[in-house]
Amino acid sequence: MTPDMVIHLGSQALKMVLLISAPMLIVGLVVGVMISLFQAVTQIQEVTLTFVPKIIVVFVSMIVAGPWMVRTMMDFARHYFDLIPTLLN
Repeated sequence: MTPDMVIHLGSQALKMVLLISAPMLIVGLVVGVMISLFQAVTQIQEVTLTFVPKIIVVFVSMIVAGPWMVRTMMDFARHYFDLIPTLLN
């Protein structure tokens, strides 16, 4: 196994982490911006107003995107488990 192969495997793993976490991050960002706009317009500065809706929406997005996330992780793991015999040369 060469250093280039290790770097490639690591970069692929990081890309997979970003891909899998993207739905929750994007939904949390959108809801956060909407809540911030609401707070700016109404001048309500309640700290819990930002956290509770974000937690709920991120949890729901995890439930909705969960099957896709698991399938993507399983395909990634299966692909690299199949590569193990070639990596040992």
